[in-house]
Amino acid sequence: MHAVVFAYHDVGVNCLTALLKAGIQIDLVVTHQDDPHENVWFGSVAKLCVEKNIPYVTPDANALSDLIPKLQALAPDYLFSFYYRHMIPAQILACAKIAALNMHGSLLPKFRGRAPVNWAILHGETETGATLHIMEAKPDAGDIVGQVAVSIGPDETATDVFGKVSQAAVKVIDQVLPSLLEGKVPRRPNELQKGSYFGGRKPSDGQIHWDQSALQVHNLVRAVAPPYPGAFTVHQDKAMIVARTSLKGPFPGNLDLRAPGIQVVDNRVFGICGDHQAVEILEWFPAS
Repeated sequence: MHAVVFAYHDVGVNCLTALLKAGIQIDLVVTHQDDPHENVWFGSVAKLCVEKNIPYVTPDANALSDLIPKLQALAPDYLFSFYYRHMIPAQILACAKIAALNMHGSLLPKFRGRAPVNWAILHGETETGATLHIMEAKPDAGDIVGQVAVSIGPDETATDVFGKVSQAAVKVIDQVLPSLLEGKVPRRPNELQKGSYFGGRKPSDGQIHWDQSALQVHNLVRAVAPPYPGAFTVHQDKAMIVARTSLKGPFPGNLDLRAPGIQVVDNRVFGICGDHQAVEILEWFPAS
């Protein structure tokens, strides 16, 4: 079997490695150049390609259509997308002889779109996962090919959960590869009405609003904790990144829960929230 793979991030590295182990011939990898303005804390697909002597390219989004003649000539059995960030044109998807498949970091149909792990934590979900699905023109809307769930602990950050999702993605690949190698694609409906679509997140979305509930604030901190840009607040005219919080207590008896905002009691820092509950700020530092 021959494949062309669009890939980036840890999921891209792990899933590409799984395909190679299964003996699939990777004719071309399409990846991204790292953004110098982004904190790149994850594995490099380009580096893996160099190590494995796999040809790769890093086109801009508007140059993807230039690949169409090359991909038509390659005529791969499969086209895979593993955390590739650009929308792949339908003409490219059509180059796959058997199927074009995308790995998404949620339990589809939930949390379609961008930043699925972050959104799942922000919404207080207790599980998420990885889903391989048929690629269509509409993002994350095609039939489900394989799916593996992972738990989300009450204090786990997006990075913690992303590590689990990356491993779940490999499990999905390993589960479906025997069928794919026979040219068979298992599929079941992606019931879109049971989920929602979410857009990308900006660093400014990390602002803490102390009038929200303590659980909402705690979930925001977990969802965007470093190496993501981080939740932030202003204390004594200084912007502070809030990296880790706790709801567990016990909290000091003299904590005033009436007014939202920051309080320092007994050398401990607390955020008083709109539901008259507190989160303890375990780690914070000045925003650069």
